[in-house]
Amino acid sequence: MSFVLPLPITLPRWMRRAISGPAAAVPAAAPAISELYRQRRLPLVRMAVLMVDDPQTAEDIVQDVFTRFYRRYRADLSAVADPDAYLISGVMNAARSVLRRRQIARAYLPPRRDPVPAAEELALLGADNLEVIGALGRLTARQRQIVVLRYWSEMSEREIAATLRISAGTVKSTAHRALRVLRAQLGEK
Repeated sequence: MSFVLPLPITLPRWMRRAISGPAAAVPAAAPAISELYRQRRLPLVRMAVLMVDDPQTAEDIVQDVFTRFYRRYRADLSAVADPDAYLISGVMNAARSVLRRRQIARAYLPPRRDPVPAAEELALLGADNLEVIGALGRLTARQRQIVVLRYWSEMSEREIAATLRISAGTVKSTAHRALRVLRAQLGEK
């Protein structure tokens, strides 16, 4: 879950230091990438930790941003008007991406696997019974309910209708269709 806090116009001193790093005079020439890395890495990591709440992930984010920065501009940092702004926006965008991936990962539910019967069940059930159970599993939920209640629980059509809160005619027609499907699946006429 990501959220944006409104920042006051005057930032607290610790946050200004975390974002901008130690106060230093602006050099006349553009700094080398190694010098920029040495000056800005720790403040950017602190800022990323505030965003993603994980030091290792924050380190990875900063490393990735510096890598992209270097690939794009190489050693010619004079082409960048404000390297700090580029790095800060890169870290913030990467942190938002990490938070978005976390949210998606939390929402993902892996598909349910069908339960595997125990070895004893397979030994006790014959091949015919396993075939019937497999065919029952391929029926719709309503058809399976009616067939099980009718033939396993030996309930009457009226009792099934009252239990499932449907009409007796629906029970009768659904049972007929379900038996037709079962016969077709089991190869009977």
